[in-house]
Amino acid sequence: MRKFVIFIIAHLLIEAGDVPAQSTRPPLPAVRNDFVVIAHRGNHVKVPENTVASVNEAILCGADYVEMDLRTTKDGRLVLSHDASVDRMTNGKGNVRDLAFEEIEKLKVGADGGEAYRVPTFEDVLNACKGRINIYLDFKDADPATAYRQIKAAGMEKQVVVYINKAEQYGQWKKAAPSMPLMGSLPKEIKTPEQFLRFLDQTPLEVLDNVYDTALQAVARKMGIALWPDVQSDEEGPAVWDQALAWQIQGMQTDHPEALVNYLKQRKRRSEPAVKPGQK
Repeated sequence: MRKFVIFIIAHLLIEAGDVPAQSTRPPLPAVRNDFVVIAHRGNHVKVPENTVASVNEAILCGADYVEMDLRTTKDGRLVLSHDASVDRMTNGKGNVRDLAFEEIEKLKVGADGGEAYRVPTFEDVLNACKGRINIYLDFKDADPATAYRQIKAAGMEKQVVVYINKAEQYGQWKKAAPSMPLMGSLPKEIKTPEQFLRFLDQTPLEVLDNVYDTALQAVARKMGIALWPDVQSDEEGPAVWDQALAWQIQGMQTDHPEALVNYLKQRKRRSEPAVKPGQK
């Protein structure tokens, strides 16, 4: 699993005046279906991950969200890359943070004798997703204020959920965009409903990805917290999906969005399209 478990001491931030205490949580983006399918790094079964093509493939297969990884170039441009370096996915070498955008835009992604793609900018992905699919933004290495300015400029404020990777990002996002729904991972130390409630009181989040205990799931339901576990692995398939569906969850992040969408339809866990992304 790619996730980092976050340890956010939110009450210290509140006492410092950086994060206002909130009595209501920001609403999640509207979705087409009552069970959410998240395409991990886009639908990269046929095309490379974190590309506009993977976004379009996720849309075609009926996913509700694309999970995308955001990083910053040497000269401050926001681009998509899961890894800190471009080595694995492109014909180049080096860390994203050490390369200028002019260098990165020349790189070829997935050019092993087939069609070559490119590293997209955040603006590229926002424009590709607008009104078509929501974004689960894995916030790897970027400035929240800069990212939110681009989200607003694209008119995508109601189509993004941000996954927090570092403790400081929580306060930064609450300051830059108080109405942005935030997602994280539950610290491993939290074992009881009482501990979970204290965590949520200190660190209000809209979504969690790693709540597997049924007693804690009951707390999440009571508090209106969505649960979207990661199911992607080498063993991902119907047996893994059935195990997850037995929990009280609202969605899954998958490496096989088309297959999962079809399986959910067979299990009658997918509703017909009702509300499009971006609509109230």
